[in-house]
Amino acid sequence: MKTLWFITNPGSGSTTKAKCDAIEAVFAERGLVLAGRTEFPERPLPEGAELDAAGVDTVVLFAGDGTINAALSALGGWSGAFLILPGGTMNLLAKALHGNADPAAILHAAHEAGRRVALPFVEAGEHRAFVGLILGPATAWVRAREAVRKGKVGRVVQAARVAWQRTFGSKGIRIAGARALRDRYQAVYVTADRDGLDVAAIDARDWRSIARLGWDWLTGDWVAAQAVTQTHADEISPQGTRPVLALFDGEPVMLDPGTRIRGGMSGKSFLSTLEDP
Repeated sequence: MKTLWFITNPGSGSTTKAKCDAIEAVFAERGLVLAGRTEFPERPLPEGAELDAAGVDTVVLFAGDGTINAALSALGGWSGAFLILPGGTMNLLAKALHGNADPAAILHAAHEAGRRVALPFVEAGEHRAFVGLILGPATAWVRAREAVRKGKVGRVVQAARVAWQRTFGSKGIRIAGARALRDRYQAVYVTADRDGLDVAAIDARDWRSIARLGWDWLTGDWVAAQAVTQTHADEISPQGTRPVLALFDGEPVMLDPGTRIRGGMSGKSFLSTLEDP
């Protein structure tokens, strides 16, 4: 870890200018070279050839899970390393790699003894989720959540009303490939491990469950919603006749019914400061 490219998102949870400046001060303290910086989405993400031309060996990502996912997707074929710093609401990927350490502590530890590890991901076509994939009517709450983050009160009310109607009025989503999932569900949360997919199906049929599910979305903690059915599968697919909204690490994508959803493993591209990430 010698030459860096720094990617941030000013709209993420805690990536203020002061905090970005503090991180760059740690770069200088450790004698690291900052070859470039990208504020996403205002500016396009760098390409692998651009990083190689600048002699970059490590991309430092200080952003939320969605921005991190976009960068990892854009640089999927690049051979360098990624250092993930907690800069969003939940920071699940950063916690998996570094525990609860703060950005400065992670940088010091990674420079001294960071090691490259592989991570599992959920894959559907060209899309990947390193944190998790969400399917079902409850994905409509993503627009209300984004309005909350941007402080747009009027849009929050409107988006929450639409999300409530879809979550309450819809029959739910059916999933093939997991024997334990025989019903329709308001949300299906999928994560990957080394043995396949861990699938948690949320059944919110009464108004109390729906209110709880909506609150979890608005506060950003969508993983906290109570899962009433949990199972493991090698491969699953959404059923029906229309495309369904899916959230890959919080980023919306439309998937055709029957799309194969599987688990995979990345290369050893992620710097970890834990003994067993």
